[in-house]
Amino acid sequence: MNEKYLAETPLLDYKHSSIQKLIKDNGWLQLNGYDRVGAAYNYVRNTIKFGYNSSDELKSSQVFADSYGQCNTKATLLMSLFRALGIPCRFHGFTIDKKLQKGAITGIFYRIVPKNIIHSWVEIYFENKWINLEGFILDEKYLSQLQNKFNNVEGSFSGYGVATDNFKNPPIKWQGKDTYIQKEGINNDLGVFNNPDDFYKKNGSNLSGIKKWLYANFIRKLMNLNVSKIRG
Repeated sequence: MNEKYLAETPLLDYKHSSIQKLIKDNGWLQLNGYDRVGAAYNYVRNTIKFGYNSSDELKSSQVFADSYGQCNTKATLLMSLFRALGIPCRFHGFTIDKKLQKGAITGIFYRIVPKNIIHSWVEIYFENKWINLEGFILDEKYLSQLQNKFNNVEGSFSGYGVATDNFKNPPIKWQGKDTYIQKEGINNDLGVFNNPDDFYKKNGSNLSGIKKWLYANFIRKLMNLNVSKIRG
């Protein structure tokens, strides 16, 4: 497998002491390939809670320090862990319709958010094929509380960070195949990249100027309060 899928980058700073300590303390390098994937995946899915960071373009060590993230920042951390564990991976960028964030984002702030939001998932090369991993975005407690809140929904659901055609049992667990939780909200495919650094250089991030400042310093904090209330 090409070394570009294992390389460290400014955002994928997996040689950072905090990332290396996490891997060593959990003994992940002693696991077989399948369990290495599962260990990193489950850690990012559940220990790193769903929430909104100050920017998409954070280093993996910063996401780890925050202990929360959304699709793009969690993807950066997950890729870093995979590469540190010798698992080749790449970044697939998209945009999603902002409707799937309604509920997490409310009121006037929902209007500020662009209609098409930058989104991503991680692809790993495992057992001679590429596997799409997106189901790590929402932590289990947050998702289960949403399922309780909307327990009358049998099929498709969009909102609160979810866009799936199987709300009661979305394919989110690592079982050696694709996982998804926001796929049904995708409205544009921006292509595959060796790393998130290259993607952001080409496509930028979701906000700029005063909107970016408002988001980083005010809006996301309210969004995180909404998420915390749902999680309980």
